[in-house]
Amino acid sequence: MVRLNDLAPEYAAHLLSLPIPDYGPTPWAPAPDLKQARVAIISTAGLHREGDVKFAGGASDYRLIPGDLDYSELTMSHVSVNFDRSGFQQDPNVVFPLQLLRQLEANGEIGSVASWHYSFMGATDPTRMDQTAPQVAKLLKDDGVTAVILIPV
Repeated sequence: MVRLNDLAPEYAAHLLSLPIPDYGPTPWAPAPDLKQARVAIISTAGLHREGDVKFAGGASDYRLIPGDLDYSELTMSHVSVNFDRSGFQQDPNVVFPLQLLRQLEANGEIGSVASWHYSFMGATDPTRMDQTAPQVAKLLKDDGVTAVILIPV
């Protein structure tokens, strides 16, 4: 990971001068009993199936990833040159722990794995997701999801 002191001073100063948006109060929801929870994954690793359109820099859209996905179908088009992909290449569970969720379901530790999971492009201004975030929320609700694992990359 690149640190600010690794960057040119003028670029580091620019990053430090960027405004931090205020998203208002964070709503609180009680956690479900995990043994009954339907769990989905939301990642910002720029993941998608091989046949899907690749992510572009600053993309605010998302990709649907089926719950029965075979990891051999999963690819990453995260555009940041600062992102180290070696962990994903060695074990996709690092950024998309679907296999681990399936094990938790098989062991009775969670109720079920969602039918669909979601991937966004990391390093995108969250205010650009004002349209897509509610779409994903509706899809999660329609799938009966009661818990989400957020994987920020």
